[in-house]
Amino acid sequence: MGRKELLHRLGQMLVTLIGVTILTFGLTYIAPGDAVDAILETGDTLVSAEVVEQTRHELGLDQPFHIQYLNWLTGLLHGDMGISYSAKMPVVDRMLLGAPGTLALTGIAIVMMLVVSVPAGIAAAVYRNSFIDYLSRVLSFLGVSMPSFWVGLLMLYIFGLKLGMFPISGGEVDLRHMVLPAATLSVVMISKFTRQVRTAVLEELGKDYVTGAQARGIPMNKILWHHVLPNACLPLVTLLGTYIGWLLGGVAVVEMVFAWPGLGFMAVRAIMTRDFPLLMGFVLWIAIAYMVINLIVDASYYILNPRLKKRGGE
Repeated sequence: MGRKELLHRLGQMLVTLIGVTILTFGLTYIAPGDAVDAILETGDTLVSAEVVEQTRHELGLDQPFHIQYLNWLTGLLHGDMGISYSAKMPVVDRMLLGAPGTLALTGIAIVMMLVVSVPAGIAAAVYRNSFIDYLSRVLSFLGVSMPSFWVGLLMLYIFGLKLGMFPISGGEVDLRHMVLPAATLSVVMISKFTRQVRTAVLEELGKDYVTGAQARGIPMNKILWHHVLPNACLPLVTLLGTYIGWLLGGVAVVEMVFAWPGLGFMAVRAIMTRDFPLLMGFVLWIAIAYMVINLIVDASYYILNPRLKKRGGE
């Protein structure tokens, strides 16, 4: 990726990020309910109107929309996303508490997906219309059709409750607690990625250079590993980047099922408590994660396909 193209992409990211901040802040501004009521809720205790107005003034919630937005944006540029209403701590610190759980879950789920889906997709493409191919397609269809929350509950019941192999609830970021939620996330990703690997490899196997290589007596294994798979990587890298961005956002349903201390669980709790600063920080994190991953994916094209690098230089 050339310097000019990189600067152009960074400019696009900046404009997109500004748009995300305006949209996110606007939606939280017009959202129903009062954040002050959620902050001052203390069981059956009644809070006077004077205390409510004083709290609203201290938080700056009595100011016009543009003033609130500019104040928040100014703090954001200085690394201050505000104070979480529910956690009573800076938003950045609260998100840093949930980030390790989400990052660990993302890494394990991606590894599980690649270990299973890449060999399965290659085998289904090489042995097309065989028993292996039909079995792979049926399992992929079932995996895509099952909702993640149902898969999670099923795994909790079988491997957690009945067999007792793994803990049935989260709370600790360690391998034993991580297996079931990561496996639940990987079921859908394995099903989709296996089909994409199969499609990409089949497309390359049908090209003329494969037929020519076979006619020259080159072994099929060598053709597959040295020519077919490198050319099939480009569309798969895009899909892999999408999955990583999806996981880094914290998969709320799965994290709620397993009570996993990640960003998705944190975001759901922020919605329930009307913790708007924390929710805006979460949305901003998702936007930045997706844009950075897309930039990395685009840059990887120049490494995987030297022809793009040559074209960019010209």
